[in-house]
Parts: sequence; structure tokens; C-alpha cells
Amino acid sequence: MKTIKLPLMPKATAIWLVDNTSLSFRQIGNFCGMHELEIKGIADGEVGTGIKGLNPITSGQLTKEEINRCVVSEEEELQIIENEISEKTEQSKKKKKYTPLSKRQDRPDAVYWLIRNHPELKDSQVARLVGSTKNTIDGIRKRTHWNMANIRPQDPIGLGLCRQIELDEALEKAERSIKRAEKKKAKEEKLKLEEMNIQSEEKENLSSTKTTIDE
Repeated sequence: MKTIKLPLMPKATAIWLVDNTSLSFRQIGNFCGMHELEIKGIADGEVGTGIKGLNPITSGQLTKEEINRCVVSEEEELQIIENEISEKTEQSKKKKKYTPLSKRQDRPDAVYWLIRNHPELKDSQVARLVGSTKNTIDGIRKRTHWNMANIRPQDPIGLGLCRQIELDEALEKAERSIKRAEKKKAKEEKLKLEEMNIQSEEKENLSSTKTTIDE
């Protein structure tokens, strides 16, 4: 199973790198396992508000020289220092989504936001994105959730429950699914129409034959 090494507290590290270096959004995003649009959101103050930046140099994950090397050339990629910390932050691409206890109370708000802004997403996709359950999603969708009066739609990316790249991938998959369904429906309607035309022709032929016999 392929794994990638991410820095300790990726979003906090990204915030520090945005505030303290002139690295490109792409370089920071690749190092922290985030989409460059998320990094742009951090720079614009739309993502990660209230999160204190984490210095990757003092935490032993990057050197000043490594940052300077990548600042000089945007084509270069930051290389994390192989040590005890980076081994502990190794992330599996197939690892089941875990939501910290402190953020679990935000999941209904994120679910509501996704349902309102991206109705094309399936319940299973919403569940994977924010680590929620199908029962919770169904309750919010039908407005029967026990705490519905206090649920307010909030962007799951801003809440730190999922990444922009994960949402983009889910939306692309949903779009492909919708297109497949539309093609299937169009094909079925075409076949149905052809069948109706054949039946109509058969009736006309039968009627014509009967008229000929009567004559």
C-alpha cells in the first residue's frame, strides 16, 4: 500500500509557510498534502482562520536551506526530513477517514452545507468527505435530525473536515455519474420511442391488410 509522508499538523504548517516564505501555493500544497486552492484560501484568509501556524524548521521537518532551495526555483519540491516525526505522520492514501473529537460537532453543519451547495453528491460521498453517517445525512436532508434547529451550513474545508482536492474529486465523480445516468436514460427513451414506432407501423400494416381483405 503506497503511503506519503506529510508534515505534523499539515494545515498549521501550510499557514506558517504561507506567512513566512515566498514558496508557491503549489509547492506548499504538495508538501502539506493539500490542493493549491486551499493554500490560496489560507493566503486570502478564507481557510484556517484561528489556527496558529506551526514552524516546520523548529519542529524538525524542514531546514531553512531546503526552503530557500525551493524559493529559488518553483519547479523544485520540498523534501521532508526523514526522522521520527515524519515516520509518525506517514499517511496512507487508503486510510479510513478519522475526524478529531473536537471537530465532530461540526459535521452536521458541513453535511448541511454540502447538501445545499452540491445536491449532486450522493449520501455515501458526503459521508466519506466529512466522516458522517448515512442516518445523519438522511436526517438533515429530510430535516428530521434531532438538532436541526441549531444546524447551520458551514464549508467543510474551512472547518478542516476535508480538503479541496477531496471535494473536487467527489464532484467530478458525481458529474460523471450524472452524465452516465443521462446517457442511459436517453438511450432507454430512444429504444422506447423506436419500439412505439414499430408497434404503430405494425398496427397500420395490420389495419391496411384487414381493409384489403374486406374489399
